[in-house]
Amino acid sequence: MENYMRALFSVALIWLLGSFALAQAQEATYQEGVHYVVLPNPAPTQDPDKIEVAELFWYGCPHCYAFQPTIEAWSKTLPEDVNFRPVPAMFGGLWNKHGQLFYTLESLGKLEETHDAVFSAIHRERNHLDSEDAMIEFLEPYGITRDQFERAWSSFGVKSRVEQAGRLARDYRATGVPCLIVNGKYRIEGKMAGTFENMLKIAEYLVEQERQANQG
Repeated sequence: MENYMRALFSVALIWLLGSFALAQAQEATYQEGVHYVVLPNPAPTQDPDKIEVAELFWYGCPHCYAFQPTIEAWSKTLPEDVNFRPVPAMFGGLWNKHGQLFYTLESLGKLEETHDAVFSAIHRERNHLDSEDAMIEFLEPYGITRDQFERAWSSFGVKSRVEQAGRLARDYRATGVPCLIVNGKYRIEGKMAGTFENMLKIAEYLVEQERQANQG
């Protein structure tokens, strides 16, 4: 019996030490300055009651296009306490036009239906959607008339969202896309993560850090 208890204790000790070592390894897996950047000043989030993962993107970016199926599927698996938020990057010129298109579609209630189609039009059909006329023509099959588009495009609400997105890009201190911002505090860049899958793993790690901090 004594030998059995000693063996059991040894197994328990090995498991405990192994678990501790694993926890340390997981803790050291993602490091500030190596895998993500801590923003000097937190950026505002959409819902203060949830942990936000924002994706800064541009419709014209081939990497964002390649990332889209992965992050779209991932966003649908997020728990209730996490809010996913796409944010178009406003870096001037066509970037701003495409950002305004994003918020125009959102205001018309057509974003979910057309988001992937816009990416596909630009990258597969070589339709750059670089003018309002090109956008209107492209959106006609989705039941959006010229009048509806123009009213939404020039509306105060859309212009306000565009300005807000411009401020967010500056707050994120982003220099490229796609990148992820976790709870307005951490920026994850593709060149730091290495792969799209790693970007999401780092985001999950930081979400858990925020969750634990909120609970503490």
